[in-house]
Amino acid sequence: MSEQRRVRITAGNVAAYALLNDTEVAKEIWNALPLQVRMQSWGEELYGAVSMHLALESPQEVVERGDLAYWPPGHALCIFFGPTPASTGDEPRAASDVTVFGRVEGDPGVFRLVKSGEKVSFDRA
Repeated sequence: MSEQRRVRITAGNVAAYALLNDTEVAKEIWNALPLQVRMQSWGEELYGAVSMHLALESPQEVVERGDLAYWPPGHALCIFFGPTPASTGDEPRAASDVTVFGRVEGDPGVFRLVKSGEKVSFDRA
């Protein structure tokens, strides 16, 4: 396993840490940090476009609370913390296939405090 890639995610009074995984997407995002992304809400998901065009890896629609993912159709970073309009139960579900590239440490529910349209910073921790 490579060195741990830990990211600090902040927006207003909200701060959380996440660990990136070993996907190529995670490596590309790590190399692009720091990033400032204007995030929108979609149920209990935040997503925001970045100027990166990354390939889909290990595609999945159903993810876990706390997963960080890249959504290729919108060139967007996503933070999942609960059900979305696409969910059939209480599982987080993306609009279409995403690549999970990391996971929030602790309770991802803090992201409920981030308002749609707010800028979220992703920095190396």
